[in-house]
Amino acid sequence: MNDNAAVGETRRRLFVYNGGFLTKKRIRRMLDLAGWDVRLGKPGSQDWVGVWGKSPTAGRGETVARATASQILTVEDAFLRSVLPGRAGSPPLGLHLDTRGAHFDCAQPSDLEHLLATAPLDDTALLNRARDAISRLRRAHLSKYNAFNPATPLPDPGYVLVIDQTRGDASITHGAGSETLFDEMLAFAQIEHPGAKILLKTHPETQQGHRRGHYSACHEDSRTRLYTDAISPWALLEGAIAVYTVTSQLGFEAILAGHKPRVFGQPFYGGWGLSQDENPCPRRERKLTRAQLFAAAMILYPIWYNPFRDELCTLETAIDVLEAETRAWRQDHRGHVASGMRLWKRKPLQQVFGRYKPLIFEDDPHRASALAKNTGRGLLVWAGKEDTAHHGAILRVEDGFLRSRGLGATLIPPLSLVADNLGIYYDPSRPSRLEQMIAESCRLTPSEIEHSRRIIADIATLKLSKYNIGAKSLPDLKSGHRILVPGQVENDASIKRGCTHCVTNLDLLMQTRINNPDAVIIYKPHPDVEAGLRAGKVDQATALEHADHVITGADSIVLIEQVQEVWTMTSLLGFEALLRRRRVTTLGAPFYAGWGLTHDLGDVPARRTARPSLEQLAHAVLIGYPRYFDPVTKMPCPVDVVIDRLATGTVPRPGPANRLLSKLQGVLASRAHLWR
Repeated sequence: MNDNAAVGETRRRLFVYNGGFLTKKRIRRMLDLAGWDVRLGKPGSQDWVGVWGKSPTAGRGETVARATASQILTVEDAFLRSVLPGRAGSPPLGLHLDTRGAHFDCAQPSDLEHLLATAPLDDTALLNRARDAISRLRRAHLSKYNAFNPATPLPDPGYVLVIDQTRGDASITHGAGSETLFDEMLAFAQIEHPGAKILLKTHPETQQGHRRGHYSACHEDSRTRLYTDAISPWALLEGAIAVYTVTSQLGFEAILAGHKPRVFGQPFYGGWGLSQDENPCPRRERKLTRAQLFAAAMILYPIWYNPFRDELCTLETAIDVLEAETRAWRQDHRGHVASGMRLWKRKPLQQVFGRYKPLIFEDDPHRASALAKNTGRGLLVWAGKEDTAHHGAILRVEDGFLRSRGLGATLIPPLSLVADNLGIYYDPSRPSRLEQMIAESCRLTPSEIEHSRRIIADIATLKLSKYNIGAKSLPDLKSGHRILVPGQVENDASIKRGCTHCVTNLDLLMQTRINNPDAVIIYKPHPDVEAGLRAGKVDQATALEHADHVITGADSIVLIEQVQEVWTMTSLLGFEALLRRRRVTTLGAPFYAGWGLTHDLGDVPARRTARPSLEQLAHAVLIGYPRYFDPVTKMPCPVDVVIDRLATGTVPRPGPANRLLSKLQGVLASRAHLWR
C-alpha cells in the first residue's frame, strides 16, 4: 500500500548517466516499484532522463534530455531518510520523484510546490494522518538523519537557534541563498535578540567530518557559540525562542514544532504563511496550515519503501521501519559488554545487539562492569543473572512475547528480545520500562491505536503465541463454563518475584476450584515442564482431583479459544487470553495485572493507577517494549515483520550443535543451570 495512486501503474523508461542509479540497489528497486525501468543508452522523445537533484552529474542528464527532447525526472532523498547520512552508506527510506524540477530549486515550481499551491489539501482523513504523524515523529525524535541520543543534555532554554548548512549544498545555491547570506543571517539574529544566547547548529554531515559548514569557532563570542553535539532537532527546537535558517530542512521541522522561523532563502516551506520570509517567492501566495504543509511534503509527494516486504508503503509504515532501526542504533552504537549470557545465546544476541559494534562477552560481574566503564560501552546483563557486583547503568535482557516457533529451552533463537534499563517486566518489586510505557500509553496517536488493533487481530487470526507449538486438535471437553489453568515453571523468576501466596501449580489449581466449584477446569502443564526441562510437575492423578481435564502437548491458543476464562499466577498466557477477549484472573502480579483489564487476587503494585484500553496495553507490550529481529534481512524490524515470519514459517531453526545440546538437556534436566 502507498499514497501515490499513480505509482507503478504505467511503466516508463528512465535513462540515467549517474552510476549511483545503477549501483545503489535500494534506489534502483524503489524506482522499479514506482514504474521506472532504469537503463543506459540514448533516450527517445517519449522517454525520460533521470538526474539526481542538482548534483555534479545532473548536467550530463540535462544535456542528453535537451538533445533528445526527453523529459527529466529529478530524484532526491525524502525528508525522512535514514539513521546515518547517505555519505556514511545508509540507504534511503524514501525518494522524491519530481517531474517538474527539484523541490529545493526556486527557479521553477516543482511537483511539491504544485501540490502546495493547487491541491485541495482539505480532506479530513488526510489532515488527521498528518497531525498524527507529526506527533509520532516528535515523540520518537525522528528526523531526516537520526544518529543522536534524545537524552543528550540540552542547553538551557531561551536561546536563539541559527541553523548552519554544508557549503556548496544545492538547496542553498538553487534556493536563492549564498555563503554571504549566512553572515547576514547571524547578524540579524544578534541584532534582533540583543540579550539572548545564540546557538549556531552544525549540520550532521559536518559533525561527522563529511562536509564543511559556514560557521566555525571564529563566529563565536561571549553569547554566540557553535553547537556541534548530535542532538534531537525536536528537543533543540523546544528550547529555542526564535529560529533562523537559509534553506535547511530543520526550518521545516521548526514549523512543525510550532515556530515561525525567519527564512533567508526560498526553501519549499517558505512563502505559505508559516514562516517570516526575508526574501519571499512572489508566486507563492496561498496560506497553509502546518498539517497541510506536512500532508503534501510527507504523505502525497514522496514514495516510501518497506525493505521487509520489498514494496512501496505509506508514511506510517515507513515511520515504523525507521523507528525500529533508530532504536537499535541509539541503544547499541556505543557497543555493549554482555554478562550472564549462555554460550548458545551469544550468536543471536550478537545479531541483535552487535549490529554496530560486536558484543564483548564477559561473565565475571566485576570485570564486565569495569570493562564497560573503561571502554565507554553499555552493560548488557541477562535478566535474572544480575549480580550485586554489576554496577553502573545496566540494560537487562529477556525474551520477548512473540519469541519463536519452539521453546527457548530447546535452544531455538528468539525473534524478539526486550532490553530494560529500569527493571524487567516480570519483576513487580520495582518499576520496569514496560510498566512506564503502559502508564504512558494514553498518549498514543490514533494511527498507533489502529496499528495495535491490527496487530491484535493478526495475532488472533493467525493463532500466534510466544512459542507457537503444540497440537491443534483437542480431546472432547465437558460442556459448561470452562476455565483454563496454565501451569508454570515453579522456580521461574516471575513467580519468585511476582507471587506471595499462590506459588505452585497445585496451589493454583486448588484456588481455582475453590473459587469455581461448578466450572469445567482444564489444566495445561507448561511446555518446559512437559519436556522435563524445568520444575513444576503436578502428578496427573493429583491434578485431576481439582481439574476436569489435564491436557498435554496442545497449542495454548487452541485451548484459549475453547474456554471463557483463564486463571493464572503470572503466565504470559493470561495476556494472550486478554488479546482474545477472555476474562482473566491473576493470583500473582504479572505485567498485565493492575491496569483494570484483569480480575486481580494477587498483590498488585499500587503504583499501577493508569487505566489503558486493551489496544493501549497491547501497543506497549507488543510494539513499544520489545526489539524485533528479522531473520531474512538480518535487520531490526517492526512487530509486523515478525508476525509475517511466524505465520509463514520463515524463522530460525536450531543448528546441529543446538539440537545435540537440546537432547543432552533432557538427560541432564536436573542440572538446568548448566544451560540456563
